[in-house]
Amino acid sequence: MARITVVDRGGKEHLVDAKPGLKLMEILRELDYGVDAICGGLCSCATCHVFIDESWAGRLPKKQSDEQDLLTELSDYRPETSRLSCQVDFTDALDGLKLTIAPDA
Repeated sequence: MARITVVDRGGKEHLVDAKPGLKLMEILRELDYGVDAICGGLCSCATCHVFIDESWAGRLPKKQSDEQDLLTELSDYRPETSRLSCQVDFTDALDGLKLTIAPDA
């Protein structure tokens, strides 16, 4: 099984098993690290906001306009590596991905 490193809001790193074929949000919301995913992946709430480690940011698909608009509208802190985890498909190519859960908006 693939794995990702998740840094929670307290700064603690967790190595997490991740099943390819799921959205990152689906993997993260099952954990108790702060991803609520209230809208269930409909790209309408930003409660699945994460920061992708810079070394991985270029390997993810480009943000679509609806994701970019929501990040701009709803989140006070948006580094360039900000993503909505509901918009990122987890694949085998992302094995080893590192991300940080964004602070509450």
